[in-house]
Amino acid sequence: MTGRRRPTFPRPFPGVISAAAAAGAVLLSGCGGLPGATGGSREPVTVMTWAPDRSEDINAVKMAGVPAMAQTYARWVNDTGGIDGRELRVIVCDEGDTAIGAERCAREAVTKKVAAVVGSYSSHGQSFMPALEAGGVPYIGGYGASTEEFSSYLSYPVNGGQSALLAGHGRQLGNSCTRVSLVRPDSIGGDGMPPLLNNGLMAADRPASTDILAPLDATSYDEQAAQALERSGGGCVTAVLGGRTETFFDSFRRLEPDGEQVRISSVLGSVSQPLINRTGGRNSPFEGAYVTGWYPDAKNARWQPMRDVIQKYAFGDNRIDPDDTAVQTTWIAYTALRAAVRAVGDDNVTPGRVVAALNGGVEVDTGGLTPTLRWRFKDLVGTQGYPRIVNTKVTFQVVREGRLTAQRKGFVDVADALTDAPRS
Repeated sequence: MTGRRRPTFPRPFPGVISAAAAAGAVLLSGCGGLPGATGGSREPVTVMTWAPDRSEDINAVKMAGVPAMAQTYARWVNDTGGIDGRELRVIVCDEGDTAIGAERCAREAVTKKVAAVVGSYSSHGQSFMPALEAGGVPYIGGYGASTEEFSSYLSYPVNGGQSALLAGHGRQLGNSCTRVSLVRPDSIGGDGMPPLLNNGLMAADRPASTDILAPLDATSYDEQAAQALERSGGGCVTAVLGGRTETFFDSFRRLEPDGEQVRISSVLGSVSQPLINRTGGRNSPFEGAYVTGWYPDAKNARWQPMRDVIQKYAFGDNRIDPDDTAVQTTWIAYTALRAAVRAVGDDNVTPGRVVAALNGGVEVDTGGLTPTLRWRFKDLVGTQGYPRIVNTKVTFQVVREGRLTAQRKGFVDVADALTDAPRS
């Protein structure tokens, strides 16, 4: 044993969502019977969704759209008969982007005997997951910002996390980049990035990326940008720095010689549609960038049911951006919850019964937003680093005229890059 921690990836940072939600825990519940309900005597289903919302720390992540989407989903479900006649109640908790806050929310979930924690965002899995495990509460469809979501026996992820994005990104770049400079955090978490990216590159007979380390607290990345330009050999420069990715590309574009366009790239979480909108749309520095994502691009018709629900039941709540990956993940997570609750049948919905349904092979049809999701033992990737991943599909996108657009149709399976040893 070396005492070195298992590599963890820095949390993804989708674009900032404006406006603040109510602080603390808020219970969303209906009054009276459910419209169209046929099983009104069934007990309600209570779940929790948490995310960082308000914090005095200017560097803290703000994810107000996550609980707002959860509440909107509940209003829609309850207005259309509930989940097979069961009222859906959503408790939201502001974890404040702190380890203490994440553990507090998890303990509250256990104390209030919620059936599951659903569609949440937190990078503090080391704090919240032990508390959930102690209380037997499942964690369904978290954003993927902590590695514990892909290792805990009570976690049911709906995407492959940043690991899948990096593995897929190497394959995406391998199609058109002769050389790649990777700018990544100088951290234990960042140490795990090059092997995944390189697996994809080498599968396309491309050389391994040039590894350029960067501090996450920098206000300028001129030195790293100069290295990336020099060592890319006219190929591609990719940066995966979370919320600092924008800062890096600001430095990069200032140093890029006139008339020389080096292809830039990243993964969703470090680059998002809200970020592209905020930095100029079609005049954004990200125009032309390659981006690897988990789901179809935001313009895809498969998102229309979610958009219709937001339009009718969010009541103009500007915290919810349907283009934001965290909001999209919350929608998918609640779709999974709905399938699990239906599988419980006439029994009261408890954490144990939700876990039994998910482990027993309940299938989740997300309308093509992901492959069919299922968490039986044989569906798991099962590697030491990512034992709980069941969705190993990613999408290749490119920024065209200020919009993330599909570079190629359909999903790309990166299971081999996640299960293989690093290639050489």
